[in-house]
Amino acid sequence: MKAAAPVETEGFDWRNPDYGAVYAERVARLKSIQDDPEALPAIKAYYAEHPADFIHDWGMTSDPRNAEVGLPVVVPFLLFAKQREFIDWLYDRWRGRENGLVEKSRDMGVTWLCAGFAAWMWLFHPATVFGFGSRKEEYVDKIGDPKSIFWKLRQFIELLPPEFRPVGFDRRKHAPYMRLINPENDAAIVGEAGDNIGRGNRAAMYIVDEKAFIQNQESIEAALSQTSNCNIDVSTPNTAGDAFARKRHSGRVPVFTFHWSDDPRKDDAWYAKQKENLDAAIVAREIDINYTASIADAYIDGEAVSDAQRNGPAHVDAVGGWILGVDAAHFGDDEAVITPRKGRLTKEQVPRKGLSGPGLASVVEGLCADLESGGEHIAEIVIELDGPGVSAFDQLRLGRWANVTRGVHTGQRLKDNRNWNLRALMWRRANDYLNEPPVSLPRDGELAAQLCAMRYRHKDGLLLMQDKTEYKKDNGRSPDRADSFVLTFAGAAAGGDVGAPNPRRSAGGWV
Repeated sequence: MKAAAPVETEGFDWRNPDYGAVYAERVARLKSIQDDPEALPAIKAYYAEHPADFIHDWGMTSDPRNAEVGLPVVVPFLLFAKQREFIDWLYDRWRGRENGLVEKSRDMGVTWLCAGFAAWMWLFHPATVFGFGSRKEEYVDKIGDPKSIFWKLRQFIELLPPEFRPVGFDRRKHAPYMRLINPENDAAIVGEAGDNIGRGNRAAMYIVDEKAFIQNQESIEAALSQTSNCNIDVSTPNTAGDAFARKRHSGRVPVFTFHWSDDPRKDDAWYAKQKENLDAAIVAREIDINYTASIADAYIDGEAVSDAQRNGPAHVDAVGGWILGVDAAHFGDDEAVITPRKGRLTKEQVPRKGLSGPGLASVVEGLCADLESGGEHIAEIVIELDGPGVSAFDQLRLGRWANVTRGVHTGQRLKDNRNWNLRALMWRRANDYLNEPPVSLPRDGELAAQLCAMRYRHKDGLLLMQDKTEYKKDNGRSPDRADSFVLTFAGAAAGGDVGAPNPRRSAGGWV
């Protein structure tokens, strides 16, 4: 049961907000509660299982920058669609007793959202303990400092109507340094910082803020594994090889992405201003969620990839036939990946784990059949002949698309006076392609991270790309998605004859 339906935000003008109707609706809803106090227990029971509704209906937030444009500093905490989705995601992680990771652009209100969720749990779920950690104590709690998490928590609680605040709550007694105690139900919110994160109480949920910027991430991870069944890491990216980045791309935890384009308060003009005023590396890392912005010798520029991922199929010319790049998995967590590209358009990649060579070939054949059934033409299938790629190639050469299947050895030396080997040529062509917009890439953070983390150097004046082993050592994962994409530039359809099929060996297989 709710006191009243909330103000709809679908037509709300987020860039020129008028909170008059919101305040009027809240006043009316509060009066209905005061006129019928017996309804309050049922209303609280509803809110106990609907945190997004509670925050949206009664929460307040604060932004000192509002004063610059003549807006109130303290305003109703209205949730736009992505923020509501995030609160629901946190709720699902807690109820499911599972960990999660949040990657975010800057200035998305994530810390306020986490504070609102913690306050909701503190209010409605007796005896729970909610933990917050960050790299410095001042970021967790500093009296009078709005950037600290506990300042936001105290503000959120004190601005609630009295009907929702705990009976007997006294800020001086129940909100000491790095602590919030609910005297009505014994729930608590606790804070820790630096190497002490995870050393305190057991917690129903624990959120580590800006995890990518904390030293000793691995030791904190180990400590938290014994603290809570629901640990949530929140951060903008720092480097491609740190523990946060490896965890984000591991595939082992649910990931929530807060991208600036999900915020109705921001548009292309806002983004252009950020690019004008901020260093390109900051824009890439803190706004575009690019994990590789700090890699000085990365071959492909993150901005080119970000631009390509913002383009949809309608923005580019998809001419010619489809070229499929096939990177076969080797072992463990490596992925077999198929990339379909047609002119300036790259479709969603098809990743698979645990496939044999023939199994991979079957997936390729199925994708080709789907494309042809839609009237499309398969120009070329390029597969790297390494490990399971050989047996996949064997099967493809016996099937319907034998004449367009080409096997390549990416380590093959070239004599073009520019590239050390075929691998270098593929990456050079891919880089040239991305820097001749417009291009459309699937909006996949893992693909972007891999493309932008590949290092290069020159050997005897020739371009030489980092090999898979070196890349995996640096980044904790294999560059399967990036390699699959650049394979679409290896064959004859991409230019040149370096992808021509090799003769069959008498020992069996095409090599």
